[in-house]
Amino acid sequence: MFNAILLNKNEDGTTDAKLTQIDDAQLPAEGDVTVRVDYSTINFKDGLAITGKSPVVRKWPMVPGIDGAGEVLASSHPDWKAGDAFILNGWGVGEMHMGCLAQRAKLKGDWLIRRPEAISARHAMAIGTAGYTAMLCAIALQERGVHKDSGEILVTGASGGVGSVAIAILSGWGYRVIASTGKAAEADYLKALGAVDIIDRAELSAPGKPLQKERWAGVVDSVGSHTLVNALAQTRYGGAVAACGLAQGLDLPGSVAPFILRGVSLLGIDSVMAPKERRIAAWDRLAADLPVAKIERITEEIGLADALSKAQDIIQGKVRGRLVVDVNR
Repeated sequence: MFNAILLNKNEDGTTDAKLTQIDDAQLPAEGDVTVRVDYSTINFKDGLAITGKSPVVRKWPMVPGIDGAGEVLASSHPDWKAGDAFILNGWGVGEMHMGCLAQRAKLKGDWLIRRPEAISARHAMAIGTAGYTAMLCAIALQERGVHKDSGEILVTGASGGVGSVAIAILSGWGYRVIASTGKAAEADYLKALGAVDIIDRAELSAPGKPLQKERWAGVVDSVGSHTLVNALAQTRYGGAVAACGLAQGLDLPGSVAPFILRGVSLLGIDSVMAPKERRIAAWDRLAADLPVAKIERITEEIGLADALSKAQDIIQGKVRGRLVVDVNR
C-alpha cells in the first residue's frame, strides 16, 4: 500500500478528493514502467482536477499530478531499467491516466525523459510543466527571430509558474522583460527574477482596439482572452507572441489586423503532447540556463496532504511561483 491523492466522481457530478492508500493493483494496466515518485507538483490543471472546477478528469477514479520525478522500480520498456532517474510532464497523466500525486505510478516509457544529471528530482519539480512550458515559449520566440536586441518582451500572468520562470529564463538570456501582474505587492519579487518593469494587468485585460501602439518585440502569454488580444495588438511589426495558457479565458475576441497589417506571429505552445526531442531539448536548456537560486526563490515545498488545500489556493490565484510536493511527507 502507498499514499496517494485519489479523486472520485460523486453522484451529483462533484469531485471527491482525499488522501488515501492504494496498491499496485489499482494502477493502470497499460503502463509499462513502474516508478517511485519522489516529488510532484501542483499546476493550475491539477488544481482544476482536484477541486472539480473544470472537467479536466476524463477517467475515474483518478490520481492527479501531471508532473513527476523519481526513479524507475521495474520496466518492460526497452529504454528503461530499474534505477533510472526520470521526469514526466503531461501526456494526459492526471486526466486520463493515473498521475504522480502518489508515492508510486505506472506510466508508459515513451512518456518519460531522463533527468539531466545537473537537476535533482526536487529541482525538476520546482521547474515542472510550468517551467518546461516557459522554456518552450522562450525557444519558440528565439526560433521566430526575436532576440535580446529586438526590443522589450512582455510576460503576462507574471507571478504564476509559467510567468515566473519565463522572466528568469529570458532575463538570464539578456532580454529586457516587462512583467504584467494584478498583484502590485509582487513587484519586488518579479524584479528579483529579472523583470525591469511592472505593468498592471488591468492595462491588458479589458477589450481594446484591434491595433494599438507598437511596443513588444515578443510576448509570453499564459492568460488568453482579452489579455492575449491586447498583447497581439501592441506587438511590433514582425514580432511574435507565444501563447500557452487560458487563465482569463479560452476565447480569443480579437481581430486579424495584427497578423495581416504588422506580420505578427501567434505561436501556439503545447507542452502536453510535445514530441520527446523537443522535451529533451527544453530540459537540457533548463539544466544549463536556469539558475537554481532563481527557482528556489519562487518555490514552496509542501507535503502530499497539503495538496488538497493548495489546489484551492492555486485556482483562486493565491499562489505565486511553484508548488513542489514531497509525496513522502
